Formats: sequence, C-alpha cells, structure tokens
Amino acid sequence: MLVFEFKAKGKTTQYSAIDEAIQTAQFVRNKCIRYWMDNRGVGQKDLYRYNTALRAEFSFVKDLNSHACQTAVDRAYSSIARFYSNCKKAIPGKKGYPKFKKNCRSVEYKTSGWKLSETRKQITFTDKKGIGNLKLKGTWDLNFYQLESIKRVRLVRRADGYYVQFLVNAENKVESQPTGKAIGLDVGLKEFYTDSNGQKEPNPRFYREGEKRLSFLTRRVSRTEKGSTNRKKAINRLGRFHLKISRQREEHAKRVARCVIQSNDLVAYEDLRIRNLVKNHCLAKSINDAGWYQFRKWLEYFGVKFGKITIAVNPAYTSEQCSNCGTVVKKSLSTRTHICRCGCILDRDWNAAINILKIALSTAGHVGTWILNPNASGDLASTVLGASLFQQAGSMKEESPSL
Repeated sequence: MLVFEFKAKGKTTQYSAIDEAIQTAQFVRNKCIRYWMDNRGVGQKDLYRYNTALRAEFSFVKDLNSHACQTAVDRAYSSIARFYSNCKKAIPGKKGYPKFKKNCRSVEYKTSGWKLSETRKQITFTDKKGIGNLKLKGTWDLNFYQLESIKRVRLVRRADGYYVQFLVNAENKVESQPTGKAIGLDVGLKEFYTDSNGQKEPNPRFYREGEKRLSFLTRRVSRTEKGSTNRKKAINRLGRFHLKISRQREEHAKRVARCVIQSNDLVAYEDLRIRNLVKNHCLAKSINDAGWYQFRKWLEYFGVKFGKITIAVNPAYTSEQCSNCGTVVKKSLSTRTHICRCGCILDRDWNAAINILKIALSTAGHVGTWILNPNASGDLASTVLGASLFQQAGSMKEESPSL
C-alpha cells in the first residue's frame, strides 16, 4: 500500500465539520470498547451489530458515512485483538489493555463517502457531516492510478492544518543494479550510526537544538489564562514547533536510509527494543531524539522498494566481542575504544558494526555463502562462480511496514 498525502484547503466551517467527523469516529470507537468491557467475549461481528444500533440511536452517528463508522469499529477491535494476542504470547509487563481515546486526530473512509474531481485536485465528501469540497495541495499526481486502486481516504488533523491521505493498492518497486557490497550499522547517541567501513554519520539532534525555543513557547502557554483565545494560539504555536522537529527527524532518517540502501546490496542493523531502552530516564530524551525507529522503518521500506536485503541482528555482545579474534572484552559505556590482547584497536562502534555484519552474513547462509573481505571493506565474495547476489538471496523473506 502506498500513501499519498495532500494539504486540504477549505473554509472554517468545513474544518469544523472535519472536527465533528473525527469526534464521531472517536465516539463510535470508545462506545465499542465500553461494549466489549461490559460483554466480555464479543467478536468483531457483534461490534458491527452494535455500531448499527448506535447509528439508529444517535443522529450524529448516522450522519457519518457507514464505512467510516465501520473503520472506527475496526480500530476498536484491533486494540482488543492485540491485547488478546499479547496475553497468549505471555509478553512480560503490560499487555496493552484497550483504552478510551481522548483526542483522536483522524477519520478514515473506505471506498464510499467521497468523490474525486476529474482533475484529481479536489475531493468532495458526500456524507451528511457537511465537509463538502476540499482543494488538494501537493505534488503527487493521482492520475497515474485507477480509482478502484484507492482503498482508503483518511482525514488527518495536525497542528498546522488538515490533510487528506490516499491509501493506494499498488506496487512500489524500482529495479537497481547490484553493487556487490554489504554493510553493518551500529547506531549510537554520539554519532547517528557507524558502519563496518569506519564511516560515521553525525547525529543532528533536532530536539536538543530546539529545546531553547520549546522552553520559550512552553512558558508562553503557562502564562496565558486557561480557556482563553491567547492560550489556544500559544498551544498551537507550541504544537507547530513540535511538528517541525518530528518532520526534520523523519526526513533525516528517510534520506540517510535511502542512501545506505542504494549503496549496498545487504544492510545489517541492530534489532533494538526501543520501548525498553527509553525506560532509562537518563538517556530517554537522547534516544527519542536520535530517531532509531524511524531509521529502521525506512531501511526496511527502501530495502523492499529497491530489492535489497535487510537483516536485523541481535545486538548482544556486539560491542564487547573482538571483531578480529572473537574474544569478549568487557567494557563500560564510557569506554569508547576497543582494545584486545590480539592487538586489535578500533573505535567501539566500528568494532560493533563489523560484528553485526558478520552475524548477518552467517544468518543468511541458507540462501548463499558469503565471506567477509580480509580488509573489512564490506565487499561480498560469492562462493558460487557467476551467481549474483539476488540469485543467492531470492528466497529470503523481506518485510516492510505499510506506508
């Protein structure tokens, strides 16, 4: 699935109608959660029947498109199914018990309730919420895709306005020439990542750079009177700046991931549990600011798009194990240089990146046998004469998030 996003331009009354549609979808979702809490064991079909009862009871729910209400039911059941799945898997800690949504920011339509113009530059919502015709501002061209391939249309509210997202069922693959190279990546806080060739990508630290401005905007909010117009304006300015930082972080991760994937045929990275790492309150802000999750997400996405191999490696002992002889050298986080008795002296992150690549190559042994170049340059040498990397890795399963 591909997602194309446009800025929605309309009147103030139309924006109010979008807010009402979002609140109605939130109401349906929360009512379904409450119905499940009061009647344990109900399934998705029971929630659909309850949604029909809600549409008959409340006129404002009936004004929303029926498919949009069904999507709200799907969101409620998704949280319920995830809770049951976590319980069955005996995941330690909290199991994700379904909660009520307080501030939803989107409403999703399926194949009805909306209509695109002939130029594909305007969209009209045909339900009784009164959203009407909205202009679409963006660089994407929807004329390349059939209307039947547009499976969902989503209205999203953000601090800087309203957006329309189109979920298109289409393939997004680009043919690329093999480079014959493999690389291992070790992410960090001082440097964004260090690869197995010793190259480092600097960490931009967007949040740290904007902390002074954020503190100023936060003080402006606290000085205004609750419920006043000035307070709403101050909150909006603060939200816009937070949105700017998140977009900067996302674009940086996307740009770096694309360059890494296009330059290599195999990319190995750490399989980090970010949720567990941020429990360290001393490092939580820096870890979130680094954007490791966004980087991994885009690595996997571009790996599928360009037909490259991406492998997540267990990071255990990759920093302590010597990349030359395999000896485990204990070291604290403050020790940034790896020194082994075999004479190997490397930067700590460089040593970890080489180990990550070696583990990835051994993991992929079932689809082909590769050996690491003695000079640790990251080049791939095939043991099968004339066999390409894609022929060796043809059976490897590649996964990517739905975008």
